[in-house]
Amino acid sequence: MELNTLLVLSLVGMLVAIFAGVHIALALGITAMVGTYFIFEDWYLASAQVGGAAYELVRNYVFATIPLFVLMGDFVAKCGAAGDLYKVINRCLGGIPGRLAVATVTGNAAFAAVTGTSIASAAAFSRIAYPEMMKFNYKREFALGSIAGSACLGMLIPPSVLLIVWGIITEQSIGKLFVAGVIPGILLSVLYIVYTIGAVKLKPSLAPEIPEDELDPITKGEIVSTVGVVGIIAIVMGGIWGGAFTATEAAGIGALAAMVLAIIKGLRVQGLVEAVIDAGKTSAPIMILLVTAGMYARFLSLADIDTLIKDAVGEGALVILMMVVIWIVLGMILDSISIILLTVPLFSLLDVGMDPLAFAIFGILLIEAGLLTPPFGLVVYVVKGAVPDSGVQLAEIFKGSIPYWILMLVTAAAIYAFPQIANWLPQFV
Repeated sequence: MELNTLLVLSLVGMLVAIFAGVHIALALGITAMVGTYFIFEDWYLASAQVGGAAYELVRNYVFATIPLFVLMGDFVAKCGAAGDLYKVINRCLGGIPGRLAVATVTGNAAFAAVTGTSIASAAAFSRIAYPEMMKFNYKREFALGSIAGSACLGMLIPPSVLLIVWGIITEQSIGKLFVAGVIPGILLSVLYIVYTIGAVKLKPSLAPEIPEDELDPITKGEIVSTVGVVGIIAIVMGGIWGGAFTATEAAGIGALAAMVLAIIKGLRVQGLVEAVIDAGKTSAPIMILLVTAGMYARFLSLADIDTLIKDAVGEGALVILMMVVIWIVLGMILDSISIILLTVPLFSLLDVGMDPLAFAIFGILLIEAGLLTPPFGLVVYVVKGAVPDSGVQLAEIFKGSIPYWILMLVTAAAIYAFPQIANWLPQFV
């Protein structure tokens, strides 16, 4: 079979299977196996190639990074440190308009640095921040938007599961990808805060001012949680940045530090076991997806599809525009990891004229924007399911999230125009 025909049939067949309800891991694996067979026309050679790709991926120590970072986040979430962190930040923001919404953005940014996933941040702050904002008569759309929008920082601010997956798929340094996400993550957080304060200044009814005497004082336990979270972030990112250990080693050390914090906060054996089990439940599907994505990438390499794509698509700004459209559209119907596994093996072969690290952050921002894109923005559904208010409507969350969605696209455009935003820090690693 001609390679052009094989490429078209494999991509169309895989997408049809996914949209028909076939699990994406199964679709990737079958596409890899059948496609490789048509290259060699021998089932033994095809199975050897596909199986070898899976084995090489699993035996790579980098593969352990995801479950360890997920475990680190689960320990922190289980012990209640996220709620304590939110309260401390809120108490430190006296006099700032929309202080609870600003605390939500700031708290999500800090919590993202120990969870690595937007979903965990969305679930945690839906339960922590929403009741507090409703207590002080914040407009519901504004409150929900701040929670859903800032939760997306979890996939950009390191350690990020998406950055780890991107690094494994493209064989880039995960440590450098983490460091590349620092400045864009801070930039996006600042834009969120500026928008929040500006919106409240223009329309005070969005977030009424809170009397200081109505807020609970900071407790010793909350200080311990805040210092502990900041310490974990410093250990993980400082160690990677300073070259003391690799991203995988940082994940192990971070998980250990988080477990110590959880024990100090009163989490006992049952809670620790539950955190480990939850981390396994979260990580296992991602691992399976990565294995089948590795098989799919091997098939693309064997078929020399990079040459075909370059000849067919070309290069430059038109290619970037095509990627933006595809990422946003897929974001409406698929989760972020699935989008990376489907598109990045192909997109990374194209000449986009960007530094690889800047391109990774650019792509993550656009893919994350999909989490807020109607009608199936995943973070929006998580917030809807997690808020302790059955009257919340999806339309309210989508509407409140629009400014944050726009700011994500603005940040992505800034990185495209000024790639040094992402690739300046990694040169020192």
